[in-house]
Amino acid sequence: MVKAWFYNEYGSLDVLQFGEVPDPSLGPGQVLIKIRAAALNPVDFKIRQYGIFRSADAPFPMVPGCDLAGVVADVGDGVSKFKKGDEVYGDIQDLTLGNPRQVGTLAEFTVAEEHLLALKPGNLSFEEAASLPLALLTALDAFDTVGFQKGQSVFIVGGAGGVGTLAIQLAKHFFEASRIVSTSSAGKAEFVKSLGADMVVDYTKQSYEQIDEKFDFVFDTIGESFKSHVVAKEEGKIVDIAPLPAHPRAVQFILKPQGSNLERVGKYIESGKLKAVIDPKSPYAFSDVVEALKHQESGRARGKIVISPIE
Repeated sequence: MVKAWFYNEYGSLDVLQFGEVPDPSLGPGQVLIKIRAAALNPVDFKIRQYGIFRSADAPFPMVPGCDLAGVVADVGDGVSKFKKGDEVYGDIQDLTLGNPRQVGTLAEFTVAEEHLLALKPGNLSFEEAASLPLALLTALDAFDTVGFQKGQSVFIVGGAGGVGTLAIQLAKHFFEASRIVSTSSAGKAEFVKSLGADMVVDYTKQSYEQIDEKFDFVFDTIGESFKSHVVAKEEGKIVDIAPLPAHPRAVQFILKPQGSNLERVGKYIESGKLKAVIDPKSPYAFSDVVEALKHQESGRARGKIVISPIE
């Protein structure tokens, strides 16, 4: 048995319990990981609260969580990329398969397929590494989906959020955008500029219709493409990652995580060009997961909410 946060029915935070669940079994091609840090994502509470994968879900009890950083405790048959003792990180929930795995990352141990993981960059703490995978891979996938080219411009809705903070950095350092504009509240504007935004729009004072500039790519990380589409050029591309009805021009997708994509941007992480952005209230202790989830559901987090140590 392993200690974990879990739920036996869908619903509010009240259904979340702390206790023991069966030790996850290690299969061929899988890696057993001792989790050192985990990060929260909006999809975690949406699965629990709304049962968005109810029709194909794993059996209860369900342990939430996608992102982790930890140490390889054992490897299954056929695993060649990792060995016991390696420090790894990744998003272990491939939701393109239709359902989350039963034991997520809010547990002492979990298993994951080898291809979902990458070696943790040596310059990152476990907390920093855990904050990256889902948000970083989502941002990277969005730019890839529209075929973003060096020298193009991008407008990022929600620049202070988990995905937005990394999208700005990718736009500047990896994709070499010519101009990066993002939205945030006035209190977070300087922070967003420090990540690489050329200009920040205060969404509390200025509507999209009041923005004269048009962009090659509009990346909407909060689900407002029905409004934000107006800042796209006539031939511009739009991606909306929120699970809501999007504007007809917007592309939506479900992330298919791959450790190889973390490796793809690895040198930018190791050089310090791509930085982990952790919410100032983090890390939360493993015993304080409920408080961490309340903070996440408030929508006021800046960057990613991290749980550590997992013990």
